[in-house]
Amino acid sequence: MAVYRVRVTTGAYLGAGTLDNISVTLVGMCGESPKQLLDRMGRDFAPGSVQKYKVRCSAELGELLLLRLHKERYAFFPKDSWYCSHICVTDPNGTLTHFPCYQWIEGYCTLELRPGTARTICQDSLPLLLDHRKRELQARQKCYRWKIYAPGFPGMVDVSSFEEMESDNTFALTRTTPCADQDDSSGNRYLPGFPMKIDIPSLLHMEPNIKYSATKTTSLIFNALPASLGMKLRGLLDRKGSWKKLDDIRNIFWCHKTFTSEYVTEHWCEDYFFGYQYLNGVNPVMFHCLSSLPSKLPVTNDMVAPLLGPDTCLQTELERGNIFLADYWILAEAPVHCLNGRQQYVAAPLCLLWLNPQGALMPLAIQLSQTPGPDSPIFLPTDSDWDWLLAKTWVRNSEFLVHENNTHFLCTHLLCEAFAMATLRQLPLCHPIYKLLLPHTRYTLQVNTIARATLLNPEGLVDKVTSIGRQGLLYLMSTGLAHFTYTNFCLPDSLRARGVLAIPNYHYRDDSLKIWAAIESFVSEIVGYYYPSDVSVQQDSELQAWVGEIFTRAFLGRESSGFPGRLRTPQELLKFLTAIIFNCSAQHAAVNSGQHDFGAWMPNAPSSMRQPPPQTKGTTTLKSYLETLPEVNITCNNLLLFWLVSQEPKDQRPLGTYPDEHFTEDAPRQSIAAFQNRLAQISQDIRERNQGLALPYTYLDPPLIENSVSI
Repeated sequence: MAVYRVRVTTGAYLGAGTLDNISVTLVGMCGESPKQLLDRMGRDFAPGSVQKYKVRCSAELGELLLLRLHKERYAFFPKDSWYCSHICVTDPNGTLTHFPCYQWIEGYCTLELRPGTARTICQDSLPLLLDHRKRELQARQKCYRWKIYAPGFPGMVDVSSFEEMESDNTFALTRTTPCADQDDSSGNRYLPGFPMKIDIPSLLHMEPNIKYSATKTTSLIFNALPASLGMKLRGLLDRKGSWKKLDDIRNIFWCHKTFTSEYVTEHWCEDYFFGYQYLNGVNPVMFHCLSSLPSKLPVTNDMVAPLLGPDTCLQTELERGNIFLADYWILAEAPVHCLNGRQQYVAAPLCLLWLNPQGALMPLAIQLSQTPGPDSPIFLPTDSDWDWLLAKTWVRNSEFLVHENNTHFLCTHLLCEAFAMATLRQLPLCHPIYKLLLPHTRYTLQVNTIARATLLNPEGLVDKVTSIGRQGLLYLMSTGLAHFTYTNFCLPDSLRARGVLAIPNYHYRDDSLKIWAAIESFVSEIVGYYYPSDVSVQQDSELQAWVGEIFTRAFLGRESSGFPGRLRTPQELLKFLTAIIFNCSAQHAAVNSGQHDFGAWMPNAPSSMRQPPPQTKGTTTLKSYLETLPEVNITCNNLLLFWLVSQEPKDQRPLGTYPDEHFTEDAPRQSIAAFQNRLAQISQDIRERNQGLALPYTYLDPPLIENSVSI
């Protein structure tokens, strides 16, 4: 008689326990055990519990290959969900085998787990294990199906596929069953006082292992309600018309001020701060260095000489690499929209910037269209205060539109969803790249589903607050993806191509390069451990299917994008994985977390403009400026969104935090520990640097970076 000792750990999440019968079958090289019910006195699988059992076999099973976990009805209790963290099995010789699970198991089903040792398909030769990989991926591909949201968009998850899944799916990728305290009988709901329609079915009909935890869902709602109810009670969400005076905007979030939002309110109209935001605001990727002026921006030396001073000229500054451009060409053909029954307007400005001798990036000239001429004057700092402020505000409106739609939602949310989908569909649980990337896909499918159901849907928040509306959003994102390249995607290459590696006080660049290097070092060790040669990469058919699906679904098979459709070397794999992890974590934090800080003072980030761009100088007044800014209700609806997305709900997992131990070998675990130590040092360096800054840059402090796009 051979006795195997089994230790089962249930997750500590709310509702993670089960009353169902749980049994196991051990499968080894020499045979398999009888199906053994795991049953002790009292409740076995309470949240956070660790229970020990014995499985008796007539003979030893040899090396363990699989563990079958059976979940079946107990008495007359209704079926429930169970979150199994992991199972450890000790054989009669004392050898310990870890079986990571970290999944919700719903209904009555059998789940097959492999030992935690990561293996590529090239390392499996047994028909049993090869068949297991094949069946697992078939089940996942049935569950996670692609859908086209709009022409020219990256592929997205088809939520309807979750509703069709059979409850007896062997791999626990089963149809989501709403918890007892959830109501899916209604359609779209409004939270009291909240302007965004909440699509309840979209929240419920999600595969359980990608759905928000109860903790995160609750904190998301409670982050939204106080601010929205406060505005509702004061009548701001329903008040149409212009702001009476600028100071009234200060009172929107009287109880939700931050150090940075207050700094923005005090300094928003200063040229120094206008330029600073290109470096360290929420869209720090917009500007690039010029060696010559484009013909569409005919700025002369005489125009800018008063700012440059007597010791230099425009041509000299171009030759020195001190002239930069922010070009909003993508907005030139963007559709426009009506808000509160009134036509809105969009500009496609060119903003010329100068790095002055003090190391500050200063606005030098602004043209509000892509076509120069008498009706498109070049605005200068020497113009009247109101003319210059209005020109800068038009640029800030363009910044808002490009940042929110492309830099933020397209390049982090949507692309990271495509990465998550390909990972779930093409890599089995035992694959080392699946284990590496899974923490960086957490909640991404859920948050994007919510966004499509509340923000991007017809008559959603985008239609309620932006000058381009949903049709403009579709245009910007499809056009943006058509021009997005692998160089843009890879941080060091992007910085080099934009010519901004030497510009001072660029904290986003400095912090992001450190984090990129830390990720690259970590991933290099993982890749080196599992892929020792070019052949090991080339012959991994699952890996090649994964990168191929990303190329066709995320980047629509566009060869000119430069994204790989196939990987040939460990170095190529290293670069691709580093870029994916960086963009799913640090880049999203950089372009998301500061939205409330920089947008709470609405004139710094107006979502719409009610008057056309000025065609002459000398006509702007305070009255005309206020009549150009968004109306009261438009402002408040947009600021509610800024507040919500900047407040990371509970159940966070900062970059480098991996509580689910998918890797069980010593080498990758040591690499994780080294990665965490390096991030801790980066955090210390950032905090020491910030002590000397008038406005600390905190968005890339590693403890404040979420592992994944989850809000």
